[in-house]
Amino acid sequence: MTHSYDPPMAEKSTQSIIIAAQPADVMAVIADFPSYPAWAASVKSVEILSEYEHGYPSQVRFLVDAGPIKDDYTLAYEWAEDDSWVSWSLLQSTVMKSQDGSYQLAQVDGGTEVTYTLHVETTMPMLGLLRRKGEKMIMDIALRELKKRVER
Repeated sequence: MTHSYDPPMAEKSTQSIIIAAQPADVMAVIADFPSYPAWAASVKSVEILSEYEHGYPSQVRFLVDAGPIKDDYTLAYEWAEDDSWVSWSLLQSTVMKSQDGSYQLAQVDGGTEVTYTLHVETTMPMLGLLRRKGEKMIMDIALRELKKRVER
């Protein structure tokens, strides 16, 4: 599987967390998009627009409300056959010019290390430092919410 856009490492934000579960269990929660509104605070609705033959979503539409930021966007997904990673890229958005991200899953002592990499460009001009700070905030919240959901 190929990736559409791979920004230089300096432009990406990356963060990791250990989740006390097997990689397959973590990936099952990541792939269960219809459940996101129940546990991902800013996600108000999710619609799977298309799926691959193996059942994983290929295009997903999100409606999010994160206080000052509201967006309606669609992401295209690629999935590793061995469930070791998932990556996505932006197809359309009301606020973003681009979004490229991934979750890498690795078996470790105590569970699964989940590494989240994200690069976002908004339609509003933003200094790189502020953009990376925003990405880190998004990743921190997403990883904490994912850990809580998987470990429940």
